[in-house]
Amino acid sequence: MLEPRNNAELPAIPGKRYFTIGEVSELCGVKPHVLRYWEQEFPQLKPVKRRGNRRYYQRQDVIVIR
Repeated sequence: MLEPRNNAELPAIPGKRYFTIGEVSELCGVKPHVLRYWEQEFPQLKPVKRRGNRRYYQRQDVIVIR
């Protein structure tokens, strides 16, 4: 079972528009493969996909994941 995470332990979200999956992983304390899985399971999580199918998460996505 997952233990609740205290958001005070997580780094502040930088003031930029888009974040890579690696950046979101570090900001939220979640591995990239888990983020990819959550995209399939949770319809509210829809990162923008651009060149080469790379994912770009917005600030609101990071807040939802946290």
